[in-house]
Amino acid sequence: MKTSVQAGVAGLLACGTLLTVVLVSRDGGDNTTRTAGSATSNGPYVALGDSYTAAPGITEPTGTPAGCDRSAGNYPAVVAAELGLKGDKFRDVSCSGATTADLTSAQDTDHGTNPPQLRALSSDTRLVTIGIGGNDIGFGKLLKRCVAMGALYQLTGSGKYFTFTEDAPCARDAGPVAKKIATAGDRLSRILTEVKRRAPEARVYVVSYPAILPADSADCGRGMSLAPGDVTYLRETEQQLNTALRQRASEAGVSYVDTYTPSTAHNACAPKDTRWIEPLAPQNPAAPVHPNARGERGMAEAVLREVRSAL
Repeated sequence: MKTSVQAGVAGLLACGTLLTVVLVSRDGGDNTTRTAGSATSNGPYVALGDSYTAAPGITEPTGTPAGCDRSAGNYPAVVAAELGLKGDKFRDVSCSGATTADLTSAQDTDHGTNPPQLRALSSDTRLVTIGIGGNDIGFGKLLKRCVAMGALYQLTGSGKYFTFTEDAPCARDAGPVAKKIATAGDRLSRILTEVKRRAPEARVYVVSYPAILPADSADCGRGMSLAPGDVTYLRETEQQLNTALRQRASEAGVSYVDTYTPSTAHNACAPKDTRWIEPLAPQNPAAPVHPNARGERGMAEAVLREVRSAL
């Protein structure tokens, strides 16, 4: 889906992403001994992606078009600030609802059109982040269906028809979802090739999607309105996509940044003051089932650790 955050929970759930890519200058510039900040201080830095990059709801929308719902508190903004990249050294063209197709084609939103995101890249670009993939596999629609089934589970208190089995309502499209994950991987491979063609003086880091749901099959309660078995199903679907993205990164000869592991204790079922991902009814500023400011900072820290370790 390609709606703004104001379009409601269904549109917001479809805005997620399961991928981030970071590119940094290979040669490090003229000096061979630099700190992490100075190594990329000449930028420019371009941020690409969907709502897990744009971070709707954390602050008022910034940039254009307004329908992309970009936040000034998203992880690209944190990364840029830490690296001292300001003004024309930092461009955020991420857009809620984006798919891989919107990296090469214009994306219509409820409030304006976002140009093809890859158009922001050039041979001068030295740092790029990409967060994309969740909308390609329809993860938001899948989550919406599981929530509907979970609402019945919460009302009845029975898991008979809502635990993870082959014929469970939430899991009936397990086969098609697996095919969509494979297709998303193919598209990622092509995108990585095109990014490197447009920004050849770069190193690439593929960064995973943070943990949405807990590591066990616990009932998340009304905060997420999911049956325990469907928590397992959705968590495994996310992990399968992350695995595919890791494999495609390896095949392309680029690095992979794990944001999933550091966020496992900070999922949407965690307490308000520790979670990175908000539940269906956010208690911290964020869109439903999207990172809050704490989550965006956590994602930025994972990116920065990898960038700095490579210098």
